[in-house]
Amino acid sequence: MKGVTGKVLPGEMLAMLGPSGSSKTTLLTALGGKLGGLLDGNITYNGKSFSNSMKRNMGFVTQDDVLYPHLTVAETLVFTALLRLENTFTKEEKIMHAESVITQLGLTKCKNSIIGGPFLRGLSGGERKRVSIGQEMLINPSLLLLDEPTSGLDSTTAQRIVSTLWELAKGGRTIVMTIHQPSSRLFYLFDKVLLLSEGNPLYFGERSQVMDYFSSIGYAPAVPMNPADFLLDLANGMFNHTNLYFNLYLKKLLEVYYIQEFYIFTLLVVILCFYTS
Repeated sequence: MKGVTGKVLPGEMLAMLGPSGSSKTTLLTALGGKLGGLLDGNITYNGKSFSNSMKRNMGFVTQDDVLYPHLTVAETLVFTALLRLENTFTKEEKIMHAESVITQLGLTKCKNSIIGGPFLRGLSGGERKRVSIGQEMLINPSLLLLDEPTSGLDSTTAQRIVSTLWELAKGGRTIVMTIHQPSSRLFYLFDKVLLLSEGNPLYFGERSQVMDYFSSIGYAPAVPMNPADFLLDLANGMFNHTNLYFNLYLKKLLEVYYIQEFYIFTLLVVILCFYTS
């Protein structure tokens, strides 16, 4: 990863887009405080560095659902609540909290169904993903990180998952997710977008402005298409069905991006100096 910068506020949902190998998961893991090794730069949460107290307010949903196949939905979430919630809660309160999460995520109809696995019939893929999200929702996180929550799901099920996350964001939480190839319906649910290519940021900002930004620097789709597909084509070095010289093309996009970032930073400094003088 090189030169990645940005900010996500409470009530916002950020989508990290990019082809395979663009460091989406690496960045998400770094944001979750789970990346070992040397990491340059600063990651802050409400202006403070990562700490154990912050970790207790953060949920992380991995791409693969790690669930016990022989337990029911209710048993899974109740046991998780008993283990993860603080001792200030009574057992009855923990069980009630698990029940409220089941209702919030629309799992009431399948609460008594077993999770299932490769050799055991159980929940559908979308229901399993909601159970995984529910395990993290039990701690009532202010920041929820998800690694490709729609991977392997059909478009309708993916829509339900992301719509549920959108509702959680509008409740005051911050939602950050990696997503590989969202449909146009999903794309318009996001508040902000980060586009990565080989670890380099090509765009970070409001989702509503991303197409205007690329049009302003000479990259606009020749035909109406899903904005997410267009962005992934750009990140892969494809423009209007033409293979570009990827290194030169990537260099141009990065130069424009960093010039824009420098201009915004300079403008903020000027404004700050104006108000302090």
